[in-house]
Order: sequence, then structure tokens, then C-alpha cells
Amino acid sequence: MSHILITNRRGKTTRFNVGIASSLMIVLLVVALVGGSYYAGAKKHSTGSSSDTDELVSELQTELTEYQTQVSSIRLSVEENMSALAQRLGQVKAHVIRLDALGERLIEKVKLDKGEFDFDNVPALGGPGPSSKKAQKTLTTEEFLGSLDELSAKMKQSSLQLDILESMIMNKELHAEVFPSGRPIKRGWISSYFGYRNDPFTGRRAHHDGIDLAGKKGSEVIAVASGVVTWAGKRYGYGNLVEINHGNGYVTRYGHNEDIKVKVGQTVKKGETISAMGSTGRSTGPHVHFEVIRHGRTVDPMKYVKAGR
Repeated sequence: MSHILITNRRGKTTRFNVGIASSLMIVLLVVALVGGSYYAGAKKHSTGSSSDTDELVSELQTELTEYQTQVSSIRLSVEENMSALAQRLGQVKAHVIRLDALGERLIEKVKLDKGEFDFDNVPALGGPGPSSKKAQKTLTTEEFLGSLDELSAKMKQSSLQLDILESMIMNKELHAEVFPSGRPIKRGWISSYFGYRNDPFTGRRAHHDGIDLAGKKGSEVIAVASGVVTWAGKRYGYGNLVEINHGNGYVTRYGHNEDIKVKVGQTVKKGETISAMGSTGRSTGPHVHFEVIRHGRTVDPMKYVKAGR
């Protein structure tokens, strides 16, 4: 059998003859070499592909772990924000309750119309809807918390102002309670004024330190201001006397009573009955001798009687 082999680049050939057995061996050798090369390449390719897959899986696992960490962080942040928000809302609600309570008390104190200031209902609001041309902005969490802080600060300031107003009203009411004003009787008339007059027993000119209010025997004598009883009994010239200290230098006296209804040390309210009109002591008939003393000196009671009108 003849075989041709190319031995150089110029295409020159060399011819030689081999036997059939030799030819078969050569073919088997070539097949073996080609097959081995293919197997080696395939194995190498297969090994490389497995390595790439493992690396990709590792990267995905790493990214998944990072995502889980971020989700946990976001969830924790949301929970913290919700807790903070719930706390802020609780504080605002407490301020609202306090403001409502203050408002109700002030309405009662200054006698406003409860229908006009109804704290049980939401204040009336309204107005046209937003224009479609204007974009409606959604508040961010930071903006919402900022608005909540601002509202809370305003409510604290309003609460402080209402406290001051309530204190002023209470002081005014307290002053009104302890400031002598009005008549010491419910029914009757003035029978003698403050100042110089002819004494009903001697006929001589003498100073009258109070005013006399005549009426029916046994009729009610009332306190013209709140205070503490400092005298409740007989006293020369006054008969059965009631004396009340109102503070701020004010003292009132109620003389010639038939019966005394209070005791020394007792606290009495403005308008409370303290005695029954009579004619005890230096008196010509049923009446109450009413005196107002300020800082130890008697003053004209008419100023205080008129103040109660």
C-alpha cells in the first residue's frame, strides 16, 4: 500500500510503502490520540463550568444575606419610628384632654355659652376642594413628625396661657369673694348713714361708724364677703355682734342681732346667713348696725354696698 506524506511547506511530498498491518496500527494510534485530546478538553471544560457555578451561587448567597440585613434594619427603623410616633400621639392626646378640661372650666367661670364652645365635637371646618391643577403633596415621615412637634409645642404654649388665664380668673373670683360688697340684709332699708349725726339716746352730735339697716325682727343677716368669724357674742354697745375677717385688711361687723348662727373660727361664704336681725344692745328697734373696717380704720360702708349692685 502506498502513502503520501507532506514533508515541507512548499508542498513537496514523499512517497513510501507500508503493509496492511502497519497501516491499521497507524490508524488506531491516530484515533487514540484524537479521542484522548477530546476527552481531556471535555473534562477540562466540565471542571471549569462547575467552578463558575459554585462562584455564582456564593455571590447570590452573599447578596441575599445583605438584603436580609437591610430588610431587618428597615423593619427596626420602622418599628422605632412607629413607637416614637405612638409616644408623640399620646403626648398630644394628653394635651388635648387637658385643654378641653381647662376650656370647660373657663366656660363655667366666665359663664360663656357652652353651645358656642362645644369641646365634645370637632370644630367646624370647610372650604372648596383643592384645584386639580395644583399637585397635592404627600408628607414625608420627617415632615409629619416635624408638624407633630410643632403642634405639640403650640398646645403646650396654649395650655400655659390657659393656666395663667384660669389663675387670673380664680384670683379675680377670690378677690370678689373676700371683697366686701352688697347689703348685709335681704330685705329692709337704710335708717341711718355713716358720719356725724344726733345720737338717738343723748341727742348730741356724735360720729356714727357704720350704717343702720332696719327690717323685720328675725329676718336674715348675711355676710357681705367670705371670711373667718373672729367674734360671735355680746359686746358693749353692739349687743349680739358678729365680726368677720376677710383678709387684705378688711373686717366687717354686724351688730344688734337677735340670734347668732355662727361660731368663732368658722369659715363663712359670701351671702351666707350669719345671724337674725334684732334690737339687742344700744338700739331703738330691729336693725343691723353694719361696719366696714379697713386696716384698722372704719370707712363708709355705702361704697361697698353700692359695689354689690
